[in-house]
This record gives sequence, structure tokens and C-alpha cells, in this order.
Amino acid sequence: MQYSEVKLKVPVERIETAEAVANMVVPYGIYIEDYSDIEELAPQIAHVDLIEQELLERDRTHAVIHLYISPGESPLEAVSYLRERLEAEGVPFSVETDKVDEEDWATAWKKYYFPTRVGERLVVCPSWEDYAPAPGEVVLTMDPGMAFGTGTHDTTRLCMQLLEKYAAPGVKLLDVGTGSGILAVAALLLGADSAVGVDIDEVAVRVAKENAAANGVGDRAAFLAGDLADRVDGRFAVVTANIVADIILRLIPDLGRFLEPDGVFIASGIIDTREADVVSALEGAGYRLADRRESGGWVALAAVRG
Repeated sequence: MQYSEVKLKVPVERIETAEAVANMVVPYGIYIEDYSDIEELAPQIAHVDLIEQELLERDRTHAVIHLYISPGESPLEAVSYLRERLEAEGVPFSVETDKVDEEDWATAWKKYYFPTRVGERLVVCPSWEDYAPAPGEVVLTMDPGMAFGTGTHDTTRLCMQLLEKYAAPGVKLLDVGTGSGILAVAALLLGADSAVGVDIDEVAVRVAKENAAANGVGDRAAFLAGDLADRVDGRFAVVTANIVADIILRLIPDLGRFLEPDGVFIASGIIDTREADVVSALEGAGYRLADRRESGGWVALAAVRG
């Protein structure tokens, strides 16, 4: 099975805007090549002092965003949308398309992926890496692949930082738009009793189940295919939604149906320019902000009733 790969090249100083646009096209399966600060970050990430000359010679003035379009969908529509939005934002860019085998896509991330600390306790580690956790660290095994969410993106990382605060023994969690299942798995590793994840994509549901099993929490996790929380029953102490502002706005009016009266709603995937819209909707529905995190032009909010 072949996927279409769209390669979007933009100046590094405009990467945040381009990344936000790209995530509106496909909220899964993207990665970014950005070598602008390789000399500073390589020793921190890979724990090496010598950097291969081939990497040092890469273009440091531009970044390349790789997007993957599933079979049956037209890459031309994605390219058209990218052109329209990037031109409207005044972002210089070039774009090209190619074909990539599903197997190649699923393994292409390895050369870019290392153990990553995402909070005070949580560390996301690919299965092929050996990592010795420090005392108190919680290691979540997660390989990049066909569902969005590996802990490296700002939106996911911000959510996980908030989960360190709110996921605790006795907590039941609902993750809307679960993607790879990373937030549900993280909550369970942090001590939550159970987690339910829902995603409109059947592939994401399968991947999330596999990731829960790989982390030894499959018996406490359930993953469903559906739109938002339409198929979800019961109430939850924590509800997470790492999606986009427009979908979060759709979700807010129904929160009371499955969020416990004293529960916490954690919303991420919010571009900073849309934060006011989400805050206004939350306040209008009777919620108040309990916490806020920001990184790379993205915002995550934690809200409680009253």
C-alpha cells in the first residue's frame, strides 16, 4: 500500500505557522526536518560530541515538513490547501509530492527519534532505544508510526505535562481524538485507574491498542472508533482532547455529559491565536481555567466547572 508524501519547505523562522497549517491538513503522521540548531541540540538529545559532517552540511535556513496522505485521498487537495493558507499567511514555501510504501513510512522516523523527557517525570522512549530511567521517572514506550502523538510535538508534550498533575490513582480518563493513545497510556502509567480513548480513525484505534499493550496497561485501557465522544458512556474525572480549536469548540457543549462535576478538562492543539475563542467558549459553558501551558505557538488549557 502506498501513501502520498508531501514535502513542504519553508524558512525556519516561519516553521511554527507552517506547522500549524500542516496539522490542519493531516493531524497525524508528520515530521519536521529542522537543522537550524543542530550543533546546540545534538549533544543534549543524542549525547554525542561529534556530529556527522553530512548533518552539518544540511540547509539550516529552511525546514522541511513531511506530510503523509493515505491511499484513496488526493494529495492535490492537501497541496491546494497548503498553498492557499501559506500564501494567505505570507509564508514563502516550495512543495513537492512523492509516493512512499506504508512500511517505509512506518520506519522512516527512526533516524529522528530519541528518548525524550516531556515533563518532570514522563520520558517517551522508542522501543529500539535502551534507556535507564532515573529515580521517579516514568518511561512510556512509543514508536512513531501511522497515528499522531509521539510526545515530541508541543501539543502532546503540553498535555502530558498537565497529566502529571491531574492523573492519579482513582482517576478514570477519557481521551477524545486519541491518535496513538499516548495520553491514555501516559495517564495509566502515572497511576490512573482506567482510560478510554476514542478516535474517528480505525487505524489510530488499532495503533492505540497496540501501544497500550506494549506498555503493559492494555487491561486498563479501551479504545473506540467514533466521532468525538458519541459512543462513550459514563463519567470521567479527567477528559483530554489534543485536537484542534474548532473541534474543541464542538466538544465543549457536551462536556457535562461525561465529565464528573469536579472533573478536569485538558484541551490542547490550540494555536495561540485561537486561545481566546476556546477560553470564551469554556467560560460561557460554566468552566474556569485552572492551568495553562504554552510552547512553540501552541497552548494547552486545564479547565474545571464553576
